[in-house]
Amino acid sequence: MTRARRALAAALTATAVATLAAPPAHADGIRTQEWALDALHVDDAWRTTKGDGITVAVLDTGVDATHPDLKGQVLPGKDLIGFGAARGDKTWADHGTAMSGIIAGHGHGKDDADGVLGIAPEAKILPVRVILEDADPQRKRARTERANALADGIRWAADHGADVINLSLGDDSDSAHPEPREDAAVQYALAKGIPVVASAGNGGEHGDHVSYPAAYPGVIAATAVDKYGTRAPFSTRRWYATVSAPGVNVVIANPDRKYYEGWGTSAAAAYVSGAVALVRAAHPTLEPDQIKQLLTETASDSPPHGRNDDLGAGLVNPAAAIKKGAPTNQTSDSRTTHTKRYFGPGPTAQAATDTSWLPWTAAIAGTALLATGTLLHRRRT
Repeated sequence: MTRARRALAAALTATAVATLAAPPAHADGIRTQEWALDALHVDDAWRTTKGDGITVAVLDTGVDATHPDLKGQVLPGKDLIGFGAARGDKTWADHGTAMSGIIAGHGHGKDDADGVLGIAPEAKILPVRVILEDADPQRKRARTERANALADGIRWAADHGADVINLSLGDDSDSAHPEPREDAAVQYALAKGIPVVASAGNGGEHGDHVSYPAAYPGVIAATAVDKYGTRAPFSTRRWYATVSAPGVNVVIANPDRKYYEGWGTSAAAAYVSGAVALVRAAHPTLEPDQIKQLLTETASDSPPHGRNDDLGAGLVNPAAAIKKGAPTNQTSDSRTTHTKRYFGPGPTAQAATDTSWLPWTAAIAGTALLATGTLLHRRRT
């Protein structure tokens, strides 16, 4: 591991996003580096749908709607922070843009052959700003003034057209604990028929602390694996793990128009949200609990006995889920309580800073996975 990688990994202990400055990846070579799309058999899923008609709410730092890989995909959203970096500033939308590209990037250039291709390239992105980038100068102020932004953001997204809610964030610090308002907001979205996906956490090397919102009942929690299907060392191991998804050396888009490689459970959550978008497009009548069960029944590379805390039920497989169409078994989530949420700040030229500072911001920091140079690595839980 290079010195830069070690520094970045250390910075990501709180949540799940990190950025590592490296030579920018060439746009014409991006597709060959997107191993995650092959691993998830997206070509098979795309024979049925690419997510057209589905809106994925991305609760994050912000989304660059002008990025060529996302142009035309980003809907008018909501800023529940109201201060900090502004649209266009360097510390405004790194992480949110990266997650949105994983979900719904469509590439650019001739025949959209360049840039990042997301798992559901015809889905729309509904951006909801609920946290600040780690490098934002006003990050400390946000801790006390917008502590309820995540809960409010979930409700706002549920009331403004979201079909899927992506939470590439979380809090898995020593002081993490369940927040009644957040739990209630998650249950509100689920009751409206909206699946909620969250990062399992990046605390695999730091105690495997429970992370919120991943641990709230009904949430689809994503753990991270590498291209060999092996659990990423940083990926939190807990009972709430639902399925796994790519989270190591994942190519991400950045507002600076460069591409990076990153790792974290934030990216894994984004891939799972994209998979859920495909399932919803193919089977719009399925309820959130049915979709969650369907993903577990159709996951690939399932561990012995069907699941474990490392991988959940195995690697999410949207093509198999679409083909099956409805779960065989119905299970209900027991209400449990845990502590903490957040995973990584987002792509920046410097190592990401600790994002456990904000209950609502922690979520994005903890599970996020982004990079600003050409290479991005795990920084948080």
